[in-house]
Amino acid sequence: MVIRVRVIPCAPESDIVGRIGSTIRLKVAAPAIDGQANKELCRYLAEFFEVRPRMVRIVRGEKGREKTVEIEGRREEELRGMMECIP
Repeated sequence: MVIRVRVIPCAPESDIVGRIGSTIRLKVAAPAIDGQANKELCRYLAEFFEVRPRMVRIVRGEKGREKTVEIEGRREEELRGMMECIP
């Protein structure tokens, strides 16, 4: 499944802020320096979607706040159901 994510770096803790259309807004507890925020983003999304961290990868937007992320390791229906839980 491919999702779009808007990242807000340097937050006190990583958490999903909400959803605007099909884009998830996510605060990450890491600075946007040397890929730290990207690593935290992948770790948090893996935890949220209950997949292994290596099953989450940034497809596009590695250096920007708007990212396209691919998540594997579960059926697409399950991942869509989890997405629907995000307000």
